[in-house]
Amino acid sequence: MTERPPDPESRPPLMQTLFDNIFLLLLVGLVVPVVFYTIWGLLEIASIPLAP
Repeated sequence: MTERPPDPESRPPLMQTLFDNIFLLLLVGLVVPVVFYTIWGLLEIASIPLAP
């Protein structure tokens, strides 16, 4: 008897696969704040008026 390939509907959803991967969650939890605070810091630096 040959095995059938699994149905696409029987696979877990993409977000469940994402949330089940603890290392990917750790990576996202570190990368997102670093990126946002870096962008925020660059905008703050760019908004400082130049000395006359």
